[in-house]
Amino acid sequence: MRIFVTGAAGYIGTAVVRELIGAGHQVVGLTRSESGAQVLESLGAEVARGVLEDLDLLRSSTAASDGVIHLAFNHDFSNFAASLATDLRAIEAMGEGLAGSGKPLVITAHANGKASEDAALAFVEQGVRASIVSLAPSVHGEGDKGFVPQLIRIARERGSSAYMGDGTNRWPAIHRLDAAVLFRLAVESAPAGSRLDGVDDEGIPFSDIAGVIGRHVDVPVVSIPREEAQAIFGFLGMVASLDLARSSEGTKELLGWKPVQPGLLADLEQGHYFTK
Repeated sequence: MRIFVTGAAGYIGTAVVRELIGAGHQVVGLTRSESGAQVLESLGAEVARGVLEDLDLLRSSTAASDGVIHLAFNHDFSNFAASLATDLRAIEAMGEGLAGSGKPLVITAHANGKASEDAALAFVEQGVRASIVSLAPSVHGEGDKGFVPQLIRIARERGSSAYMGDGTNRWPAIHRLDAAVLFRLAVESAPAGSRLDGVDDEGIPFSDIAGVIGRHVDVPVVSIPREEAQAIFGFLGMVASLDLARSSEGTKELLGWKPVQPGLLADLEQGHYFTK
């Protein structure tokens, strides 16, 4: 298949591109930067230079492909509504490019992104094999710039690694390489209308995560009241206090997906998260 991938030069995107090319697919990757273009070319992908706001480019690139994996998203928490609006318009444009073809459109779920999900699924009635991948909040592995590195930074700055209350609230997680396999399987064979859970660790107690971080950073591990979470963790405070356990058994059964990479705690123990 010739697959158009947005966000192809990103943390998850590069893993997806490698996975697709390794499975014999051709990849056209969307990137806005010269450095991103160089990364994609080094992986063996073709490059489409542009941005998500260029709807004509999205339509034409999508129409010329055998399928789409949409990973790009502007994680600007200062104007998240604008990021969601851009995502929605991009999905609508790519869906239009695939309408009537029976080809796959795989999108990535985001917080408060129901409009984007609904838009993607609406294209099922227009002959698009649309599916949604909902990744765990922690997509871990080398190069991670998400939640876990922020927790490590906060532990270093504050001199303690904190968890809320008794620390039994759970975080799901997935290794980026396992996530890449899931996206490949989705574009290859996910049934139209599928909602796919990108989860390996279904629920790690937050106190266990704090404990590993504290040991590697060599700071005390402490419990804090939930009402202090935002003061200590900033925008992560709400997420860090939630119980988010999820299961991917249905996804595994549907697609034959079998995560094989280390879980989050094992990945943390390898040490690469703690090298400065």
